[in-house]
Amino acid sequence: MTANGWLQFVVYFIVLLVCIRPLGIYMARLFNGELHFLRPIENLIYRASGVRTDEEMNWREYAGAMLIFSFVSLVLTYLIERLQHVLPWNPQHLPAVGALLAWNTAASFTTNTNWQAYSNDVTMSYFTQMAGLAYHNFFSAAVGIAVAIALVRGIARRESKTIGNFWVDATRTCLYILVPLCIVFALALVSQGVIQNLHPYTIAHTPEHQTQTIAQGPVASQEVIKELGTNGGGFFSANSSHPFENPTPFSNFIEMFLIFLIGGALTVTLGRMTGSPGHGWAVFACMSILFAAGFAACYWAESQPNPALHHVAQQTSSLQAGGNMEGKETRFGIAHSALFATITTDASCGAVNSMHDSFTPLGGMIPLINIMLGEIIFGGVGSGLYGMLIYVVLSVFIAGLMVGRTPEYLGKKIESYDVKMTMLYVLIFPLVILTLTAVSVLSHAGLSSLANNGPHGFTEILYAYVSTAGNNGSAFAGLNANTPWYNVSTGFNVLVGRFLMMIPMLALAGNLARKKSIPPSPGTFPVNTPLFTILLTGVILIVGALTFFPALSLGPILEHLLLQHGTLFS
Repeated sequence: MTANGWLQFVVYFIVLLVCIRPLGIYMARLFNGELHFLRPIENLIYRASGVRTDEEMNWREYAGAMLIFSFVSLVLTYLIERLQHVLPWNPQHLPAVGALLAWNTAASFTTNTNWQAYSNDVTMSYFTQMAGLAYHNFFSAAVGIAVAIALVRGIARRESKTIGNFWVDATRTCLYILVPLCIVFALALVSQGVIQNLHPYTIAHTPEHQTQTIAQGPVASQEVIKELGTNGGGFFSANSSHPFENPTPFSNFIEMFLIFLIGGALTVTLGRMTGSPGHGWAVFACMSILFAAGFAACYWAESQPNPALHHVAQQTSSLQAGGNMEGKETRFGIAHSALFATITTDASCGAVNSMHDSFTPLGGMIPLINIMLGEIIFGGVGSGLYGMLIYVVLSVFIAGLMVGRTPEYLGKKIESYDVKMTMLYVLIFPLVILTLTAVSVLSHAGLSSLANNGPHGFTEILYAYVSTAGNNGSAFAGLNANTPWYNVSTGFNVLVGRFLMMIPMLALAGNLARKKSIPPSPGTFPVNTPLFTILLTGVILIVGALTFFPALSLGPILEHLLLQHGTLFS
């Protein structure tokens, strides 16, 4: 750990902090209906699709519209993959994607997960990448933001039966937020050397008289929405480790910055729309504490010698003086690797590490924990905020029990129904992950494609299901997920982790919107103070420990202990 490494973290955080306030205020005005400068284009879209902007939805209608839109998008993407061999923009004449892999990919991109069980540049045509996958990068992000805004409206409104119009929210998200930002930052990435073309792949002849195929394609346009929409799913198999996706330190900083930009700004939007800016900053502070703690732990772990070489420490001490450089991009170093691993809780594979499989056991545990907590460290666009608000409701409920009175949240009483929906959201996540992990480690189908045995192999399987249920998409890389079992099970997992958790959250939004406003009293727990930030952080860590610590003990913690004592090499 060096001063330069910490300086990189501080600069990143300051730039993020400066930018989220204006964007957050802009989004609050947008979703409050105060911005109209693109109204002609907006109205054209509504007329073409038959949307009535003056008709708002209750939570059931909102959830139904979201599910219908997502289902149709999934089917269309599946068909594009299956028919890509007869569709245009396929200069490499790539064949149709297999049925199970196409299902898995369509489900993954629909849910903002972007889990890729295939080699990107030798599987998907340009048309599939643009019309199928990049399309979802925009609209899966828009769905997450729209649903988060619906929950914020539920908190902000009083005695209302509606929480907005899904079609309007999703359209405005794309038109006013995602597309303009993508145009600006795609050009910035192109200026750094990220490629953008429709050329056939280049055949190069090496000095050893061999041939090498160098992939081309519309990379910058997909790269920017991949990061801004916290999708993941790079154009190349190496994702953002590939120099065509991430050629310079400045492009690397832009990509890291984009991942947290909207997620951080949504906390400001929360404060503005609910009339309590201090509450938005209290939520931001909690996210920041968890982010800083995750970076510090990951940076420390990766700055240590690789424990896998502990048994030959004397022979390798000079080589490991700089820390664990296995799989790290020497262009960026360990600090950027640790920073990106902490940031990429929802942007698929890390941009400066080959895969999390290259991390030390404790270093790799940090992104795993981040996802286990529910993508709340700024997290996925939208999903990070509504996941955090679920913990907010739970924290307010616990605080109310501590003082012996009915819990209140920004003037709303938190009652039995609210707590039931909150706990349903919290418990679905570990239930589906741990069940599928247990089935996989006890079955031949789950173990047959595993590259490692012991606790590391267990972590690879656990990470796969945590990542897919958490709409994350990154992997430990030692697991071949392109098998019938993993294509089916992870495809099911991404749908459960996305939609089965959205429904109780929207039910909570609808119930909160119907409530009356209650003036604060001396017994009301303030949600805009540092004390609330501390309480919220504690509740998150306790819930995470209760649900996932046994699995962590069997995986990265046990692996670290065994490597330290040389047991795996005896």
